[in-house]
Amino acid sequence: MSKSKVYFTDMRCRVGDGLLKKLERLITKAGIDGIDFENKFTAIKIHFGEPGNLAFLRPNFSKVVADHIKGRGGIPFLTDCNTLYVGRRNNAIVHMDAAFENGYTPLSTGVQNIIADGLKGTDDIEVPVPGGEYCKTALIGRAIMDADILVSLNHFKGHEIASFGGAIKNVGMGSGSRAGKMRMHNDGKPEVKTSRCTGCRQCSKYCAHSAISYGADKKAAIDHEKCVGCGRCIGSCNYNAIFNNSDSGSVKLNCKMAEYTKAVLGGRPNFHISIINQVSPYCDCHGENDAAIIPDIGMFASFDPVALDKACLDASNAAPVINTSILSERERTHGDHFVDVHPTTSGLAQITHAEKIGLGSSEYEIITVK
Repeated sequence: MSKSKVYFTDMRCRVGDGLLKKLERLITKAGIDGIDFENKFTAIKIHFGEPGNLAFLRPNFSKVVADHIKGRGGIPFLTDCNTLYVGRRNNAIVHMDAAFENGYTPLSTGVQNIIADGLKGTDDIEVPVPGGEYCKTALIGRAIMDADILVSLNHFKGHEIASFGGAIKNVGMGSGSRAGKMRMHNDGKPEVKTSRCTGCRQCSKYCAHSAISYGADKKAAIDHEKCVGCGRCIGSCNYNAIFNNSDSGSVKLNCKMAEYTKAVLGGRPNFHISIINQVSPYCDCHGENDAAIIPDIGMFASFDPVALDKACLDASNAAPVINTSILSERERTHGDHFVDVHPTTSGLAQITHAEKIGLGSSEYEIITVK
């Protein structure tokens, strides 16, 4: 079996060149024009970024992709689904406000934003998952499933439960409606290490399900009957007092994301782009971002989301650690930068399960584009 092709360009630019021109060359060399865009609705799956976070992808990248598709006769739009957690993207009104605040407007990108699962996150379609082990069906935002073509444009970074977020997470988790996200999250139930809890109550501010309470000792406690396992409390704790008591939550979440990705992509053309810059240790869903853990690496593109994620993971793990980051404070014993930051996670489960269910191949060939 031949290796999947993953195209790569670094962040170096001579005078007169630029990253946006390099992105255009990258997607062209990677073969995006092999897709017939003429009069086709094309969903560009993006993460608009939680306001307050400055590590999300600049809208300039999405404009390059949208302009390229329009130049081939396509009808592109930027899209994401509403979030499960408390924040400024949990319904379509505040989600659009957040996108505009972060620069994702038709004036800057040249295309419209559509929140795929509607006003309250209930506008979804139940889609079969061929060969699914954890999910027989997936609840996907209707506008994403209504599109003829899907192009994924994602920021490769860390995540407190998934370990890292790349193409699979962008498509699988990101395309799930609110109910779909709950189905993916509901196996991992975090615990509180009371010896580390300071009673600051920061975690409860991020719990959308009122699952966190405080005892007479002012220590946090999590009610697993109410908890859906979204992991926001883990990322919000500055004292590492909240954790998954095993990696099963991470493994199942990652496997479900892979199965949701297969549901989204099945039966239609798709293409994937990953940008490895400002590699924050946590997801862009946070209303803040910690310092980058590794230097900027470059831009990657492929028709195979599994090969793309594996290539990005390998490139990230080969990069040096920034000594002012959280990663420099961790014991680096796992051979994986993202697991070193989040030791209870299992990011490789995304890739191994995706390969198992036929989503793509972890075997890849890097083709460098100047």
